[in-house]
Amino acid sequence: MNVEIWSDVVCPWCYIGKKRFETALANLTAEGVELDINISFRPFQLDPSAPRNAPSPVIDGYAKKFGGMEKAHQIINHVTSAASDSGIEFHMENALRANTLQAHRLLHLALVHHGAEAQVLLKQALLEAYFTNGEDICNSDILVSCAQRAGITSETAREYLASDEGLEEVLSDLSLAGELGITAVPTFVFDGKWTVPGAQDVAVFENVLRRLATRTLTS
Repeated sequence: MNVEIWSDVVCPWCYIGKKRFETALANLTAEGVELDINISFRPFQLDPSAPRNAPSPVIDGYAKKFGGMEKAHQIINHVTSAASDSGIEFHMENALRANTLQAHRLLHLALVHHGAEAQVLLKQALLEAYFTNGEDICNSDILVSCAQRAGITSETAREYLASDEGLEEVLSDLSLAGELGITAVPTFVFDGKWTVPGAQDVAVFENVLRRLATRTLTS
């Protein structure tokens, strides 16, 4: 079963949804449910207009977008609480607004040249850098450090980021998201046929996976 997860690395619900989905997979595996899952991440940009070399506090951007600092704090507190319930540590008071195009290019490199497992590791490293460590994920040094955590050498990552390799493919995928009707993330697409939008509860993901596992066995 192929699972494509359309998401952005600065989307709090994408991180929460990823963790809930992984928890559902682990729970079913522990129950003995047979699952043959191939996971890949596809790009989506919540804020494509974000500058590449001028990081600013995320909370300022939230205040501008959602109607003031009080509302921004409410939103951040809400997602921080939801993340904590899923076992994730957020420090969004330190998060820096950044353009995610380079991060998506690096995720493309990981998948195409190093495999799905490396891409999952890189995705996790990028999410932790942004949400927990307050690092600028548009900065090449930060991106290279994340790549190393996924088993990609610093030389490979730096050369790739300095080139235009993968840019056309990522831009094509960003356009494809719109063509597929994906307007919010995370969105989980199973075998290119069934779509589950949002950071669903663990129980919902378990139910979906059970049904698809049964469908796969009987098809």
